[in-house]
Amino acid sequence: KRLILLILLSAYGLSSSAQTAIDEDQLGAWYMYFFNTKFKDSQFGIQGDYQYRSWNLGSDKEQLLLRTGLTFTPKNAGITFTMGYAFISSGGFGEDNINIIENRIYQEALIPQKLGGRFYLTHRFRYEQRWIEDLDMRTRYRYNLFINVPLNKPSLEKKAVYLALYNEIFINGEREVDANTSVPFFDRNRTYLGLGYGLRDNLRLQSGWMKQTTNNWAKGQLQFSLHHTF
Repeated sequence: KRLILLILLSAYGLSSSAQTAIDEDQLGAWYMYFFNTKFKDSQFGIQGDYQYRSWNLGSDKEQLLLRTGLTFTPKNAGITFTMGYAFISSGGFGEDNINIIENRIYQEALIPQKLGGRFYLTHRFRYEQRWIEDLDMRTRYRYNLFINVPLNKPSLEKKAVYLALYNEIFINGEREVDANTSVPFFDRNRTYLGLGYGLRDNLRLQSGWMKQTTNNWAKGQLQFSLHHTF
């Protein structure tokens, strides 16, 4: 099992002599639900996302990710802090039945910014502590720049059509996974372009294409997401 585990994790960017069997030309798909809410008359709230990621358009599981965090927004600070937990179940590409479990704790800072009348930017800084079965705990640093640009409305409101872009870079902290395996400094990069539509003032539907690049492979993914504030 440990050898199979290392082969799978090599496909996710670990240093290994094992060759991956990932078909980089095959289009995958991610189905996602994002939510956030604030407790009444409080600076605290919750946010999270639930995702099913497939190597193809649905039947070949890449990952099931369930993530929820407690948020705190200081008054007049223009920033939101989050501490949370994620459960991840990862499958191998194609016909194999590998299933690897990861438990993760994360902390993040979310900084919204508006440029001009229509450019809505969000900077997200995230620090993760990751426990992948049979391997040592390791950490990862992430930075994501989101840009949303309404096309027919002044804001991301009901019936707004908007352009959605982001780029996220992942950098590994601890390099040694165990006595025989290490990860590179660069983990991966994700670049996304999509369109969104405001179903309500607090509910947006979004779809687009994302290119994920690691040291070992690069692959395109369709993304379908629902963004809910309540």
